[in-house]
Amino acid sequence: MVHLGKADRRRRLTSAVMTSLTAGCTLLAVGLLLVILSYIAWQGIGSLSFTFLVDSPRPVGEGGGIGNAILGSLVLLGLSSAVGLPLGISVGIYLSEIGKGRFVGVVRFIVDTLTGIPSIVTGVFIYAILVLPMKHFSAFAGGIALALIMVPIVARTTEEMLKLVPHSLREGALALGAPQWRVTLGVILPAAASGIATGAMLAIARVSGETAPLLFTAFGSRFFSYYMDRPIASLTVQIYNYAISPYDEWHAQAWAATLVLMTLILGINIIVRFLTRKRF
Repeated sequence: MVHLGKADRRRRLTSAVMTSLTAGCTLLAVGLLLVILSYIAWQGIGSLSFTFLVDSPRPVGEGGGIGNAILGSLVLLGLSSAVGLPLGISVGIYLSEIGKGRFVGVVRFIVDTLTGIPSIVTGVFIYAILVLPMKHFSAFAGGIALALIMVPIVARTTEEMLKLVPHSLREGALALGAPQWRVTLGVILPAAASGIATGAMLAIARVSGETAPLLFTAFGSRFFSYYMDRPIASLTVQIYNYAISPYDEWHAQAWAATLVLMTLILGINIIVRFLTRKRF
């Protein structure tokens, strides 16, 4: 009994220490995030105004805004989501529900490799296969570059979420005579929809902050544009250009644009969380 008591106290002490360490690490991570967000808000909120949000860039000393960049970022996100999300979800379904044999391992290895490829490499690749043949930058090339970054993230998230669905659901649907494709679309996907939506949200948030691939594809523009075959502005590229400029006014606008970009990403997270929680 004495030995059991010592072992029990040791386990409780170990549990308390590990719980405290975990809580401390969580508080540290959240604290650092709050410090970063607070600093960006403090630096950028002074330059925010309605005119700044709807106006286009102007020469130094004349004000201007990021309205064209906001529109361009929304266009790029819409195009990349329309291409990347269905493709990534399809790959995830194949890896989890359909594929068999060695080929599945090859596809999974390729997806994992794409996840770790630097985004600038993706930008150079799209530059070589789309921008050079078209002989000009375009929103279409930028959207495809962002879509390629989204695909492996969504694919792996979809695969893992589908694997969490109990096999009893599959067996029950198949026992009722439903074909494989209907089981996947009508039973498995709805059961994992909340997790898949979370993965899609993470992918959208990831590409929202990408700059390097857009420098090689969409390039940027000082004007409002929504045409797919022309260069288009984006918040990340405009922040980059303003941040490396020698003008204090543009530095202040870069901080304000960063605050807007963070608010956009936060809004996407809140909307997706609300929709998935309400429906599922």
